[in-house]
Amino acid sequence: MTHRASLFAVPAIFAATFIIHPLAAEPGAEVSEERLRSDVETLVGFGTRHTLSAQDDPERGIGAAVNWALDEFRRIGAGCGECLEVLPVGDTVTGGRIPNPTLVRNAVAIQRGSERPNEVVIVQAHIDSRVTDPLDFTSDAPGANDDGSGSALVIEAARALSGEQYPTTIIFALLSGEEQGLFGGRILANWAEAQGFTVKAVLNNDIVGNSCGKDGYCEPQVVRVFSEGPRADLTDALRAAQTRFGGENDTPSRNLSRWVADLAAEQPGGLQVRQVWRTDRMGRGGDQVPFLQKGYPAIRFSVGVEDYDHQHQDLRTDDGVTYGDTVDEMDFAYLAGVTRLNVRALDALARAPMPPKVSANAAVRVDTELKWNAVPGADTYDLRVRRSDEPYWRAETPTGSRGEQWGGIMVTDPVDGMLTDIAPLRGDDWMFGVSACSGDYCSPVSSAVPGGAFEPVSKE
Repeated sequence: MTHRASLFAVPAIFAATFIIHPLAAEPGAEVSEERLRSDVETLVGFGTRHTLSAQDDPERGIGAAVNWALDEFRRIGAGCGECLEVLPVGDTVTGGRIPNPTLVRNAVAIQRGSERPNEVVIVQAHIDSRVTDPLDFTSDAPGANDDGSGSALVIEAARALSGEQYPTTIIFALLSGEEQGLFGGRILANWAEAQGFTVKAVLNNDIVGNSCGKDGYCEPQVVRVFSEGPRADLTDALRAAQTRFGGENDTPSRNLSRWVADLAAEQPGGLQVRQVWRTDRMGRGGDQVPFLQKGYPAIRFSVGVEDYDHQHQDLRTDDGVTYGDTVDEMDFAYLAGVTRLNVRALDALARAPMPPKVSANAAVRVDTELKWNAVPGADTYDLRVRRSDEPYWRAETPTGSRGEQWGGIMVTDPVDGMLTDIAPLRGDDWMFGVSACSGDYCSPVSSAVPGGAFEPVSKE
């Protein structure tokens, strides 16, 4: 049985037990299934949200939908003393599915962190919709599940979290242009880079509102989380280094996926994560991809099983089969579950420090020297290990080959900004990582491999 517990055993000298999320009042408890349904119905009510549809019609088209989202963010911000900075982030673009120059606008709300405002966590979904022909911008395209579900999730997350103050900034974003070529995601990734943000994590939610497929198979207790293997921003030099030292299963996004799965496992009766270790579904993509291409950690949440009759389809009935992405095909209890998991993840990520940058020296020696940088906001560091053929980080550090005890939660002072530990394990056989903690909140693990750091390769 695969062990993915979030508890981490520590040496007897340390008395505390550390978990990812110990709060008595669980974030996400206030998520409303009724509000999610209402928001999806509002989005469907715009008729079509195709990127090429009307920008200036107050009732129909992408312009009206983005304006509504901006107004909704402003309304949420007004309820917390203007805690949200609301702005459109857009650009005029052309492309294969945008034949003429078109304004692509994203609705963005920024909840500034109190201690490290330049360190950001992004939760996003795409607000645009389409039917069978990706260039058909006049037909009704309800887009209830794809991706009204994710858009409603982002808005509900803003409602749930806007009353709290976090060390890290949270950005809530509804993106346009996804169906035309991931334009909104690319615009937001470029904007984040231009702001000089340190992007800790991107949670992309796309098709998160149904629990059964067209064949009747249902998975109401599982959400898939997709994460890339080899980094999208690998250079030839880094690829060569990974060939020698490993790292193909230790990207920041892969470790972010592991972290979210551990978080879900803390509530066995809630929605659980099935990790899918590829960037996206077979032959398809999402708005996490532009962030990955820039080297930012990003994962995609999507339903456990898709219903292809009710996405990217003209509204019609053929041979008794109904097609179209309509509200009646959704499972709002399931959507509420995915929303709660996102809210819990955002809350914990915004409280935790950045994952450190870790290196391992194990060549021609019987132990492994680990080094990592001291991280702003961290008071302890959680050392993790797994064998090279194991998928998940172990809950406990094993004893060394001579019975030595080591690891656990490290409480120590940095020397010249760096911390060091000697693991009594041969590095050829093991993968190592370190998580940075602030009190009870610990970051995802950063692996001690080339390209394991939660930063673009260009900063390596």
